[in-house]
Amino acid sequence: MLISMTGFGKATLELENKKVSIEIKSLNSKQLDINTRIPNLYKEKDLVLRNEIKNKLERGKVELSIFIESIGSDKEAKINKPIVEGYYQQLLELSTELGIPMDREPILQTIVKLPDALKVEYQELDEEEWNKIFKGSQAAVNDLISFRKQEGAALQTDIFSRISNIENLQAEVTQYESKRIETVKTRINDNLNDFIEKQNVDKNRFEQEIIYYLEKLDITEEKVRLANHCKYFIETANSNNAIGKKLGFIAQEIGREINTLGSKANDSDIQKIVIQMKDELEKIKEQILNVL
Repeated sequence: MLISMTGFGKATLELENKKVSIEIKSLNSKQLDINTRIPNLYKEKDLVLRNEIKNKLERGKVELSIFIESIGSDKEAKINKPIVEGYYQQLLELSTELGIPMDREPILQTIVKLPDALKVEYQELDEEEWNKIFKGSQAAVNDLISFRKQEGAALQTDIFSRISNIENLQAEVTQYESKRIETVKTRINDNLNDFIEKQNVDKNRFEQEIIYYLEKLDITEEKVRLANHCKYFIETANSNNAIGKKLGFIAQEIGREINTLGSKANDSDIQKIVIQMKDELEKIKEQILNVL
């Protein structure tokens, strides 16, 4: 069955002092294009996440995001007591020397703004916590795959119905073929009867040319090839492989036969059918762009 490249997956985790939300979405793309948005604490695991996505998703523009809602943070600011005490003693001595009274509360507020008064300690990655987050990311990817399959089923229903429409439209061509050939013969005879009578024309050669001309208008081969291409399209779509590109190639061949049929039709009724076929095929091509 067909699988869409468009999809969305999500997983949420409740860990100690934090809530983790993992979201992954994908859009259509010729290749696999991966973008990750993850907290700095987990940056060293970026390649692990990318490899997991590569193993499960063949094509698409994929974006993975990890959001952390926590009481704490991946970094913690602490007062650097020795530095603050040093600043305070120096200011106290300076106050005594200058005879300027020092108000303790405002001076402390000033000291903590001075260089190195605060030190930032970054949390280290907890492997046990990471393993839970990684399993959550796998669940989000699997959710995305399920979404893609559902979208693919809808795409397949629509595309198959349009292929069926093309086949039905082709069947309608038959009713106009005999009339079409007779119309061409009559028009040629009416236009050339006077010319043949007045000119020295080899009638046998002329009849051969007429037969050649009518054979050039024959659309039997185009109809057979078009029917085979439609059948092959359905067979390919029912395979289990990623076949979006291949379906695109088959659609091009279907379009080639429809165009040739239209150029050889020489009949207004058949031309109308050809236009309807082209309309169905264009909608198929648009849908194929989203097929994996």
